[in-house]
Amino acid sequence: MTTLVTGATGFVGAAVARRLVAQGAAVRVLARPGGDRRNLAGLDVEVIDGDLTDRASLVRACAGAGRLFHVAADYRLWVPQPDTIYRANVDGTRDLMLAAAEAGVGRIVYTSSVATLGLLANGGDADEATPVALADMVGHYKRSKFLAEEAVSALVRDAGLPAVIVNPSTPIGPGDIKPTPTGRMIADAVAGRMPAYVDTGLNIVHVDDVAEGHLLAAEHGRIGERYILGGENLTLKGILETIAGLLQRPPPRWRLDHRLVLPIAYLVEGWARLTRLADPMVTVDAVRMSKKRMFFSSAKAESALGYSHRPAAEAIAAAVAWFQAGPALPTGH
Repeated sequence: MTTLVTGATGFVGAAVARRLVAQGAAVRVLARPGGDRRNLAGLDVEVIDGDLTDRASLVRACAGAGRLFHVAADYRLWVPQPDTIYRANVDGTRDLMLAAAEAGVGRIVYTSSVATLGLLANGGDADEATPVALADMVGHYKRSKFLAEEAVSALVRDAGLPAVIVNPSTPIGPGDIKPTPTGRMIADAVAGRMPAYVDTGLNIVHVDDVAEGHLLAAEHGRIGERYILGGENLTLKGILETIAGLLQRPPPRWRLDHRLVLPIAYLVEGWARLTRLADPMVTVDAVRMSKKRMFFSSAKAESALGYSHRPAAEAIAAAVAWFQAGPALPTGH
């Protein structure tokens, strides 16, 4: 049976593909022509050229596949043209699900995000049932993932799509070549470019634990259900202190007020939009998101799927080691 993985050139998708190959699965991946394929190095996979905005390539990729892990997404907290995010994350997801249904794919795992979930005002651990609405979504990335998850759920409900939804929290670890926003923060901390922090919190999880959670969801997940694949809740201060300890450096001492950082973010975004030279180092949406602690519970996945995760300190150590090593790519699990 062929298993199709989208996003396998990216961070989480590559970890899923590596785990499947290690299990002996016949893996097919969808990859953009001319894109960065370093995460596929050494992997015995079939490559189909295409992307989420090319419907014909989605049909080709799904042909003959028995399983689908749809991990690909445009994960940017700032884009000069927001419609590109919606075309990939919403329209592309819907088109892929329809192509998979027409091809008779028997099992689908859709990778959503905890970005689509509600948060608790008191900073407690949110879960799959925490109330949320589209109006709660901050920024185009979150909105696009919310709408994409709604599209998948609608196809499950109305067309019998055999899909299970997983919601990874904040994966870190080897293979973050782009890097992700969290990976960039860790890389900056490793390089000594994080002298201060804001009062926020994240649920930190090793990317390989998230990958294993995908496979568990394919095997044990209930159609139409969603499962948080998370790890350990930590404040940003705690994350930076752990990194500083690994590097034997003093941790950042200054806590910045969100009200001070927000106007700086507006200025940096404006400069990025004007010059088009590089993405902004700090974004307005990221500052707005950081006003709440994004803490979650994986209890449902643990009880229903047999999911487990390693301590956050191990995940942070793996990420730090990978960024210190530079271009080295992961080979193990």
